[in-house]
Amino acid sequence: MAVVGMIAGMALGFAGYFGGFGAFLLVAALGAIGLVVGRFVEGDIELGDFFRTRDDRRR
Repeated sequence: MAVVGMIAGMALGFAGYFGGFGAFLLVAALGAIGLVVGRFVEGDIELGDFFRTRDDRRR
């Protein structure tokens, strides 16, 4: 996991350096979306986890 984090950090660094702040934000947002999709595919999270109300989480 450390290597994956290092690669993600390097990608964000390159995007920020060569593309500016807008490219940095785009790469960060796409990385976050990729993380959520990857966790969903692996079964670590369920789609309902994002749509539950506060009352449902307490139970």
